[in-house]
Amino acid sequence: MKRITIFLMTLMLLLGLGMSGHAALMDMGDGTIYDTDIQLSWLKDANYAMTSGYDADGRMSWAAANTWANSLNDFGGFAGLTGWRLPTVVDTGSSGCNFAYSGTDCGYNVDTSTSEMAHLYYDELGNLGYYNTSGVAQAGWGLTNTGPFTNLQPYLYWSGTEYAPHTNTAWTLYFSHGAQDWDDKTGHVYALAVHPGERSTSVPEPGTLLLLGSGLAGIAVFRKRLGRREG
Repeated sequence: MKRITIFLMTLMLLLGLGMSGHAALMDMGDGTIYDTDIQLSWLKDANYAMTSGYDADGRMSWAAANTWANSLNDFGGFAGLTGWRLPTVVDTGSSGCNFAYSGTDCGYNVDTSTSEMAHLYYDELGNLGYYNTSGVAQAGWGLTNTGPFTNLQPYLYWSGTEYAPHTNTAWTLYFSHGAQDWDDKTGHVYALAVHPGERSTSVPEPGTLLLLGSGLAGIAVFRKRLGRREG
């Protein structure tokens, strides 16, 4: 019995570690990842425009990327959700890029409360920018962790926010090294759609269910073996 107790305690610890790694990012099992911190759903496939056959490689102009995101609202919406769009950026401080190595709207380690993509890159996935907050290149930078996403590209992704000082450009985020900046709308870069709004999280994540099932099966085998020895 003591061995079973120790086994159960170990299992609970493993479950806790498994769920705490990215507790805010939940795989909903319908092709979406839900961020419980900011009540935002992401497409799990971060290059769905390509894998769905919509675009040859998933790299589109800003106008085409917006059209693609809006197309996800057709026929009842992807995963039964309507309101899909490109991620937003809030232009803080003076209009346009206020470049810095920390806490602004442009550069590295930006204010993640004003950028949905930066929140994902830095806060949820825990990736590092090429520069630290002191402007010094740091080890371990880049897209080292993609979390529960598939096909997340180490390259530019469009936001849906136009760059005010130059309306022929729009805000972007480099998932290759964590820099937020702006680029010409005619450029061809990747797009990742989001859906705002709170969702029910009462259904456990598939990964959690699998881990729990494996643990319970292990308990059953352990108890069976222990019973044989005691008999």
